[in-house]
Amino acid sequence: MTAVDLARRLPDIATVRALSQSFAVLDKILSPEGFPSYGFASRWTEGEELASMNNGSGDEYSIVFTSAGAFIRGFDHESPMSPYGDDDFALWPGLVESVPAEFTAQVTEPAFCHYDLSGDLFLAATVCLWRRHDDPAWSAGDIDFPEADRTGDPDGADWMFGLLAEGTPEAYRAYAEDYFEVVLDPADVRHVFEHRPLTADLVRRINPDTDLAALAGTLETIGYPRAGV
Repeated sequence: MTAVDLARRLPDIATVRALSQSFAVLDKILSPEGFPSYGFASRWTEGEELASMNNGSGDEYSIVFTSAGAFIRGFDHESPMSPYGDDDFALWPGLVESVPAEFTAQVTEPAFCHYDLSGDLFLAATVCLWRRHDDPAWSAGDIDFPEADRTGDPDGADWMFGLLAEGTPEAYRAYAEDYFEVVLDPADVRHVFEHRPLTADLVRRINPDTDLAALAGTLETIGYPRAGV
């Protein structure tokens, strides 16, 4: 699956946002003191929200929700499309040339950039997608994709965004079982996917080593409800 395939598989903006919040909540419950892969900032900048993924090994994505719509950037550091494969750290042709003007700020956002050898910033990206609120679907650039070791995944879109494209509690449970080495009750995962308020009992069932009070700040950052508030 490339970015072009991902654009056809992703749900609408509101669903991507809701799923991103659910991933962030569950990851934080499972890793309250560690390094959760998924995060969500409901007040990232004025009028913007940010969903993120970082695997701690140099791979990451960001989804910025703006008044215009949403912009997605993914960076697979081992992808043959990585700007690190170019002497001038240039982006892969077609990746951002057709990004609408509404998302220009995200293409040049320093938080999504790295420094080249001259100290100039370049966008760390192998995947770019965008969707305005009145667009009928997500869009990607006109890209001539290279061959890749991971068949059908030259840009990292498949493994980075597969969970988001699947969008089911069952997919998250499979990820958590592999990443956190835990077995989750399907009903508990569905509770969070349905954005029902977190309760103390639910948090303890998911992870006996944390509690609802300890998550209060994170839940406020994510914008997720908790019981009694």
